Amino acid sequence: MLCVLLAAGEGKRMAPLTATRPKVMLPVANRPMIEHLICAVRDAGIDTFILVVGYREKKIRDYFGNGEKWGVSIRYTVQRSQAGTGDALRAAKGLVKGQFLLMNGDMIVTADDIRRICASPAPAVGVFESKTPEQYGVITETDGKVTGIYEKSQNPPGNMINAGIYLFDDDIFAEADRLVPSPRGEYELTDALVPAISRGNLHAVPLLSWCDIGAPWNLLEANENALADLTSDIRGDVEEGVILKGAVVLAEGSVLRSGTYIEGPCVIGSGCTIGPHVYIRGHTVIGNDCHIGHASELKNSVIFPRTKIPHFTYIGDSVVGSDCNFGAGTKVANLRHDKKHVKVGGVSTGRKKFGAVIGDNVLFGINCSVNVGASVGRDVRVGPHTVVSGTIADESVIGRN
Repeated sequence: MLCVLLAAGEGKRMAPLTATRPKVMLPVANRPMIEHLICAVRDAGIDTFILVVGYREKKIRDYFGNGEKWGVSIRYTVQRSQAGTGDALRAAKGLVKGQFLLMNGDMIVTADDIRRICASPAPAVGVFESKTPEQYGVITETDGKVTGIYEKSQNPPGNMINAGIYLFDDDIFAEADRLVPSPRGEYELTDALVPAISRGNLHAVPLLSWCDIGAPWNLLEANENALADLTSDIRGDVEEGVILKGAVVLAEGSVLRSGTYIEGPCVIGSGCTIGPHVYIRGHTVIGNDCHIGHASELKNSVIFPRTKIPHFTYIGDSVVGSDCNFGAGTKVANLRHDKKHVKVGGVSTGRKKFGAVIGDNVLFGINCSVNVGASVGRDVRVGPHTVVSGTIADESVIGRN
């Protein structure tokens, strides 16, 4: 059996983080999310992959190559138009014979769940019990057979959702070839499932562990899950006077300077300088070549590579892109006064604590204040003493420089 991974989309809901990289290359515990999937599928016993790529595909090809580093074989096929998941499936036509696994590339799932769906008769779809079923395609089933799929209904008939993991025979390509554009102008994979549902032979396989990464704030949950069983691994330098509590991973070439206090779980990449006197709280992930300066505090945040966070800065529950530079004294708020769920661009994060989404190469002047729920586009320039709120477009200049 082989696995087809759908990795062609831009991921517009992940903006501004996808302005310079495909969605599937966004980091979870300092590794691209799709790398976690490839490793889980490999650990489930499948070592042959076809990656359907498109948007900024070179990033994926350059990183994974032929898959040898991971002990797998990877081939690529291109979805030119990104015209929906059904169109992405058709891009793999002619490369697949017999039974195969098909997965969306923007989620985290365990090897045990992959084995579970592979043990089912085909065709089969993985389903997961969700607290927000209105955001997904909802599955109804009777005796383990799918009876209906309802896409993003405001009044869903249940809470069991389509997890985007399928086991197919190659006859699914004939159904994909018959697809017509949906009302939103895309070829929907779920429409290709209608004949199997009508025949009563589409199997629903419950998954025990699944994390969707459809919006920037989902990266926080994904990292929290990835770090749940973290084991300490200190390969960098730790100066006298550093205190480490819980599991901490410190990559080679990084240094923790005196007075720094870290509450794990926490992952710090290579080439980083942390401190002196930095406080890092649980579930924080710091990418390669970052600098966190004196008297700064980070909490439950994801910091992409080469970002500089100098002295007297606070960042809580946020996602920060690559190559950013925070002016000294900048603060990112992460809690509304009314304690309600934070919204970003009018969309609820489902989290009472969430700070900001900050794109790549954003420069802040000193003493800036970033309001809860802000979304700051790539290449934005923020003047000193500026209050940042709402959605800031790419390449904007705000405040007095």
